[in-house]
Amino acid sequence: MSAAYAAGSRMTDVDIAQAGEWARKDGHLVWIGLYEPSNELLAEIQAQFGLHPLAIEDARNAHQRPKLERYGDCLFVVARTAQLVEGRIALGETHLFVGRGFVVTVRHGASVSYASAREKAEACPKLLAHGEDYILYTVLDFIVDNYAPVMESVMAEVEAIEDRILRRELLAAEVERLYQLRRDLLRLRSAVVPLVEVCRKLEHGDLVAIDEEMQPLFRDVSDHLRGVQDEIDAMREVLAFAFEASLMLGQAQQTVITRRLAAWAAILAVPTAIAGIYGMNFENMPELKWRYGYFMVLSAIFSVCGVLYWRFRKNGWL
Repeated sequence: MSAAYAAGSRMTDVDIAQAGEWARKDGHLVWIGLYEPSNELLAEIQAQFGLHPLAIEDARNAHQRPKLERYGDCLFVVARTAQLVEGRIALGETHLFVGRGFVVTVRHGASVSYASAREKAEACPKLLAHGEDYILYTVLDFIVDNYAPVMESVMAEVEAIEDRILRRELLAAEVERLYQLRRDLLRLRSAVVPLVEVCRKLEHGDLVAIDEEMQPLFRDVSDHLRGVQDEIDAMREVLAFAFEASLMLGQAQQTVITRRLAAWAAILAVPTAIAGIYGMNFENMPELKWRYGYFMVLSAIFSVCGVLYWRFRKNGWL
C-alpha cells in the first residue's frame, strides 16, 4: 500500500512509479508499505528515491540484526518482529527507509500487517503532520506492542508448566517444551536488545536530527523494550528453575524407588538366607530332626521380616 500525505492528511493512493514525484513536492509525504517485495519492485523503489545499493541489498536478503544506519540523507532502520506460529515464536524483519518526503517499510517473515498502524496515524493528523519522524515512531511502536501478545501467551504456558511441576514429575515432552521455550525466548531477546540501542540513537539524534517533540516518543518505545527485556529474562529464569526442579524431582523419585527396592530386598534376604542354609545337603544338621524345628524357623523368618518391615516403614523407606 502506498499513499501521499500533506499536512497530516491523506491525499490519495500513489502508484510506485509516481512515488518519487509526489515525495519531491513541497510539504508532501509518501508512505509505502511492502511485504516481501520482488527484486524488480525493490529496484523500482531504489530508482524512485535514490536509495543506497547496500541498504537495498540488506532489504533484499532479510537476515539482518536490528540496526540504524545512515546513507546520505536517508535513514535505514532494521527491526525484528515476532509472532506465535504453531506454539513457537517466529521472528520476522521490517526494514524502514526514511528520507525527506518518504517512508518505505519492507516486511519479511512473521509479521502482522501495518494497516492498523497506518490507520492509527491517519486518525491523528496533528501528529502525522510531523512527517517522517512520526511514521517511524508509529511503526516501531507497533512492532514493540506486538511483542505483548507473544509474551502473554508464553507467560501463560510458563505458569501452567510451573504449576504442573509442583504436582508431578514432568513428562519427556514437557521437558522438551521447556527447552524450546527457553531457546525461543533467547532468540527473541537477541531481537529486542539491539532495538533498544536503535531507539536510544533516535531519541538523542545521534545519526539524524529528530524533531524535539518526537524524541520523547522514541524514549517511550525504549522503555517498553526494556520492559519486554525484563520479562524475557524473568521467564527464562523461571524456565531454568522449572527445568532444574524437574530434574531434582526426577532424582528424588528415583531415590524413593531405590529405597523401596533396597528395603524389600533386605526383607526378602532373610527367608532366602535361612532357606539356603537349610537347603544344604548335610546329614549332621540337628535342627532337621527336631520336632518343632519347622515351626521355629517359620516364626523366626516372620519375626525378623516383621521387624525389618516396621523399621523401614518407620524410616519412610516403605
